[in-house]
Amino acid sequence: MVLITVAFLGPAASFSHQASVESFGASVKLLALPSFTDAFAAVQQEEADYAVVPFENSSNGSVVQTLNLLADPSNLYTDVKVCGEHYLNVHHCLLSQRGLRSLGESKYNSIDKLYTHPQAWGQCEKFLGRHFKGVERQDVSSTSKAAETVANETAGRSAAIASRFAAVYHGLDILEENIEDNSNNTTRFLILRNVRSERTAQLHLEKIIPAPASSPTAKKALISFMLHQDSPGALADALLVFKNYGMNLTSINTRPSQRKVWQYVFLVECQLASANDDREGVNEILAALNDTTENSRHLGTWVSMSSSSNK
Repeated sequence: MVLITVAFLGPAASFSHQASVESFGASVKLLALPSFTDAFAAVQQEEADYAVVPFENSSNGSVVQTLNLLADPSNLYTDVKVCGEHYLNVHHCLLSQRGLRSLGESKYNSIDKLYTHPQAWGQCEKFLGRHFKGVERQDVSSTSKAAETVANETAGRSAAIASRFAAVYHGLDILEENIEDNSNNTTRFLILRNVRSERTAQLHLEKIIPAPASSPTAKKALISFMLHQDSPGALADALLVFKNYGMNLTSINTRPSQRKVWQYVFLVECQLASANDDREGVNEILAALNDTTENSRHLGTWVSMSSSSNK
């Protein structure tokens, strides 16, 4: 049996780590990488079979770093395509070293410093306002780093806002679960592979990440293109192509092209009209886009998992 290598945005116990385990299971080699660029490069250079990267959050919107790499203005990742997705319900917990939980109602009074990623403060403001007014807050690079920091502290009077997954990984107590303001906070991750890799060509992703039973064959595609700057109505003409082929647009993002000032790469995600002829449908769209756009690219087709999520 071939051991699959899956890269994810580290450090260990991050939400990307959790999404990777939920997507591929525990019987794979997991590779924690320090940046989005490293994750894309690992797939392009075939150092990893797959990579799991965050794409958008239901509260905070699109993840710019992932969009920049998918736009790929320097053509560094031409073989990297999206082949799957995973929805992760993001629940924050208050974590501490062993012992504070036994203090009952006074457990919060023993905490004099909190650690977490900057985005998590705003997602847990109601809870923090009730229990930790005036308590020092320390920003760290990730929620998993917050958990690691608290686990290594000697005084034992700090706490982290991180996931249950991080609590288990770092051996911390969970003082309170689901402290986020919005219980429907969800992050969608994209799964990437190298389309020229013989290894991944032999693997059947559908067996690793099965389609939801309620939507057995629904598929999405991601296409990028740039517009002719001197052509009036070019964007309207480009979007009309998707309508003419019966494609339902699920998201549109733009990133600077890095070629000309105020020229952008459009990243359009669409739901395919028919799952049985997705390759032919995408090729027809790309051919039609050539009349109104430049540098159009197919960035992947995958089974939609949205019907099994809380999105």
